[in-house]
Amino acid sequence: MSQDDLRKTPLFDAHVAAGARMVPFAGYSMPVQYRDGVLKEHLWTRESAGLFDVSHMGQARLRGVSPLSAFEEITPGDFIGLAPGKQRYSLLLNKKGGIIDDLMASRPDGDGLFVIVNGACKEGDFRVIDDELAPQVSIERLEDRALLALQGPRAVEVLAAHIPECAGKVFMDSWATTGFGVDLLVSRSGYTGEDGYEISVPGHAAERIWNTLLADERVRPIGLGARDSLRLEAGLPLYGHDVDETVSPVEAGLTFAVSKKRRDARDFPGAARITKELAEGPSRVRVGLKILEGPPAREGAEIADASGAVVGVVTSGGFAPSLGHPIAMGFVPPALSAVGTPLNVIVRGKSGAAQVVAMPFVPNRYVRKV
Repeated sequence: MSQDDLRKTPLFDAHVAAGARMVPFAGYSMPVQYRDGVLKEHLWTRESAGLFDVSHMGQARLRGVSPLSAFEEITPGDFIGLAPGKQRYSLLLNKKGGIIDDLMASRPDGDGLFVIVNGACKEGDFRVIDDELAPQVSIERLEDRALLALQGPRAVEVLAAHIPECAGKVFMDSWATTGFGVDLLVSRSGYTGEDGYEISVPGHAAERIWNTLLADERVRPIGLGARDSLRLEAGLPLYGHDVDETVSPVEAGLTFAVSKKRRDARDFPGAARITKELAEGPSRVRVGLKILEGPPAREGAEIADASGAVVGVVTSGGFAPSLGHPIAMGFVPPALSAVGTPLNVIVRGKSGAAQVVAMPFVPNRYVRKV
């Protein structure tokens, strides 16, 4: 796509004014970094508060007679049991148990479900939801809203100055409120491994709210480059790279998204494959790798065992600013997945030592109790 063909979020002009380097991403022109660069933006988010524009994501309301039970027809989570004010991570599954997308679904005000899906997948996701759940569920796409993510250890202090009740919330709480003079949908969550919030705001107010938050000296704008390195350190999969329609929740290490009630009922797409893998084990699993020598191993690099035989592939990788060395995620046979297992990664034809390590690479700092 040329720049003229790319869509723009309501914050495009603000990014350009701030000196952002804009790149194509999920059909949008998005900031990959600002003047400070990815490394400084990453470390700032870890120590203070970073502000991200994630308005390319798909936001929608699912309404109908019984949207909670209907949503269980295409996901493996317990949505009938999802309480008002709570959010749940889940997976949109195909009939073979592969992951069409990962998503967040919440009940911020008890009115149906508020769903956030990945930007690159949203057209297909909403088509699947409509094809599978209509007419009992209707989709109201919230194209007129922007989505901001405020992440980092000081995010709570910053946001509480504008939305006082946010300090009393915990990880995966979701609620509707008023702040900055407009209606908001807020959750205490994010995709960086840090404490923080995602804030759905009316598009017309997005730039004003963005600038208001950036007026706080604790906050800096952060691009997609640092968002990716943060989620990698947090051991979080990126759709289209670490997971796709061939990967099951068991292979991906996302079995927590398959509720016990649904496992017992075996009433979700791909249940036969997934329950078999839960009982017998999958043929491959996602692992974390510490790269011990050589350059970072990036997506597509082969993973070899001690004998040199290729046993897997890297799906995400790069330098970890918080750790000072390269890390990666990839798929290997279960027999080679134990923490401490020595492996090798092949980068530009050269083999370098690596070792399986526990994920997350950097401890998550979600706030579960206030």
